[in-house]
Amino acid sequence: MTANRNDPKAETSKLVSSTSSTSGSHQSPLWSGFQSLTKGEISFSQAARESLRRWGASLRRRRERAQAAHPRPARAHLRPEFQELSEEQLLKHFRERQTPVFFAGWDAADDSIASLQTEYFADETTELIDSALEIIRAHRWPLLGLGPKDFGTEINWHRDPLSGKDWPRTFHADINLLRGDGSDIRVLWELNRLGHFLTLGRAFAVTKDEHFAQEFFTQLADWQEQNPYAIGANWASAMEVALRAMNLLAAFMFFRQSEELTGDRLRRLLGLLEQHGSYVQRNLEYSYTGTSNHYLSNIAGLLWIGLLVPELRAADQWRDWAKQEILREIEKQILPDGADYEASTGYHRFVLELLFYSFVLCKSNNVDIPPVYWERLALMFRYVQAYLRPDGKAPLIGDTDGGQVMPLVRRQADDHGFLLALGAKLFKDPGLKPAGVHVSEEALWIWGTQAVTKEATTEFTLGSAAFPQAGTYVLAADDLQMVFTASVPGRSGRASHGHNDALSIEVSACGRAFIVDPGSYVYTADLRWRHQFRSTAYHSTVQVDKAEQNSMVESEPFILGREAQPGVLLWESSGDFDRVVAEHYGYERLSDPVRHQRSTRFDKRHRWWLVEDELVCDGEHELAVRFHFDAGLEAEVRQQGIVVACDKQTGHRLFVCSLDLFEDLSLEAQFVSRDYGKKKPSVTACWSTTITEGCKLRWALIPVCRDEDESKRFLECGALSPL
Repeated sequence: MTANRNDPKAETSKLVSSTSSTSGSHQSPLWSGFQSLTKGEISFSQAARESLRRWGASLRRRRERAQAAHPRPARAHLRPEFQELSEEQLLKHFRERQTPVFFAGWDAADDSIASLQTEYFADETTELIDSALEIIRAHRWPLLGLGPKDFGTEINWHRDPLSGKDWPRTFHADINLLRGDGSDIRVLWELNRLGHFLTLGRAFAVTKDEHFAQEFFTQLADWQEQNPYAIGANWASAMEVALRAMNLLAAFMFFRQSEELTGDRLRRLLGLLEQHGSYVQRNLEYSYTGTSNHYLSNIAGLLWIGLLVPELRAADQWRDWAKQEILREIEKQILPDGADYEASTGYHRFVLELLFYSFVLCKSNNVDIPPVYWERLALMFRYVQAYLRPDGKAPLIGDTDGGQVMPLVRRQADDHGFLLALGAKLFKDPGLKPAGVHVSEEALWIWGTQAVTKEATTEFTLGSAAFPQAGTYVLAADDLQMVFTASVPGRSGRASHGHNDALSIEVSACGRAFIVDPGSYVYTADLRWRHQFRSTAYHSTVQVDKAEQNSMVESEPFILGREAQPGVLLWESSGDFDRVVAEHYGYERLSDPVRHQRSTRFDKRHRWWLVEDELVCDGEHELAVRFHFDAGLEAEVRQQGIVVACDKQTGHRLFVCSLDLFEDLSLEAQFVSRDYGKKKPSVTACWSTTITEGCKLRWALIPVCRDEDESKRFLECGALSPL
């Protein structure tokens, strides 16, 4: 397989969405590509090559359509030395083979893994087995933030668990993935990633109960029967096909020694894996206008199949090509400071998992990864360490759909801390590991007994950090943290997962999140809510004339303009203070252009922040300055333009004080989403005013921990008394 995408052997095919979003929205890829061209964001030669690529993809899809019209049983094309083996001989080979190597915790001969799982994670082990039993007894398991869902006696793999609506069983390219009827393709795809098979696999590894294996093989056979090659929405995204293949491989490694694995079941599984690899190869979500986590997932899936099923004829070709392509994508998608280029902490977690698991597999199987790429991976872990809040959770900047790669443990969308235990072990860097964390469940299954070896520990401390390429700045000390966002999402006009959050802030104090990014909630199930959660009004920044910082169209859930182009003018940090100054240009497209500049200063000795907003303009404009509080806080307006958000359980408070506007303060009802498909009510403080020329507005953010005196804290900060 060649990396030349104009070569038919490369089998590059359709781009499910021009934005490579997880929604799979079927906006015309050709049209969006030329939209980018008209913005001057891609060259004429890129546009020409992209047109040729899409023309070739359309020809290949015609052939695929013809093949799908006459479905055949999945049959793997094996290497000659395996092709003539009987089912019994092939089964014996797979049970006894020593290479390729999977993760150490999957070693069925090592009973110590089950013992360690029970020893270190007793409650989690009980929950694991109970969850696996629920899968058997009731076909019930959780999806994203939707909680446990019942899938019925006969699982319908084409039924959207959110709306109950069925998706058509027609050729994948004919399916409209944005239906506007409340159904959500992201939720259907989560079901069909088959991540719950790993719950069955881990329960089997711990208990050796063959009922878990029986359920796996029964559900898998049912899935194959309902999903013939290229038919239905579950074949409509190469990303989903690739991630499903990775989960199938991981599950198979658990059940390789099971009595339930027969020669016939093995051949059917091998045929299914080859179908998945062939589909991904033919439908790579590559575009000359840009690539994203979709394409990275495509090539990771091919790498895994090629690496872990070398018995397939195409295995070496897939493995070698995919490895080189992953390295190229790292250079494009991972910024020099370690952040994923899509300006989303949620997708940073996803891409980090994708690369981490793939790199460890390569290392275990002597597939060389040059040191420079290991260094970039280490920086990705450092980025996570820097943005984690004092409570150990992640700020959900940009989109997040809660997606996981090989979900051994179900993690909420804002749970990123477990990654640090993996990074600390991989790079032998105890400074990455959070305080009090000895081993994570994921680490146990990845490294087996080696995961619990005693290592030196380094105290994890919260500190300030700057990531200029990412546009992320962390102003932090002790139990206080502000995350300042000046990100430019995506490249070449592709901002699939960015939000209108230029110069927005997140604030944690006394170990508790107070001002937060709202998250995402849903994608295509409800476009109005999709628009709300990524809008300027849902972020802690300044809105001018009710305009969006970047242009958005509600009917296009994964397209965001790039008018804002935020840039940082100054960053300085010392033991006493941090300061960041940035501006954006999103409102310069107004009839009377407005430039927004925001400066934030963190006084570490007196423990408070000063935020200054300067609006440069000539005419009259309406301003709305918002601070979006976390769910679970009670907000109260005090006198003289002061609002306090309070955590009633702990008594911790954060005062947001206007030093220039003493009226026109209101509390707006909004929402926060910590996991996909779930939202909680929250409150936003909003100062509204009209300016007739440029102005400067200032805000003091003063935390008061449980037993501290409010008046004393205000005097320490040189601010007015809140009383």
